[in-house]
Amino acid sequence: MAKAAEKYYGTGRRKKAIARVYLTPGKGNITINKRSIDEYLGLETLKTIVRQPLVATDNVDKFDILVNVRGGGYTGQAGAIRHGIARALVKADSEYRPTLKSAGFLTRDPRMKERKKYGLKGARRAPQFSKR
Repeated sequence: MAKAAEKYYGTGRRKKAIARVYLTPGKGNITINKRSIDEYLGLETLKTIVRQPLVATDNVDKFDILVNVRGGGYTGQAGAIRHGIARALVKADSEYRPTLKSAGFLTRDPRMKERKKYGLKGARRAPQFSKR
């Protein structure tokens, strides 16, 4: 019986962004929300962030990547995609884990927006003080 093409899944999160990443063996095409990476991410730095786990494990031309990402801004989404790709690579081959872990790609960035508190104008910004 023929084996179905391998498909590896990883969920990445950063700030409010959530990325669902699917890795399939291929030529290195990255598709984000049905658009190419060049079309979706304008800045070159964001494209570099997305490709970091692939470069660290020498898999730039070995996998096609399909990403569904929602929430947050472009920077948060790029971080979420990087996290998802790293998780999917570990599922594809567990030998990548030490490399990705030491580079910090498997660690979920815990920094989130702080909530606004009552009596204040923002999370920490107090109303202007006046003596009179």
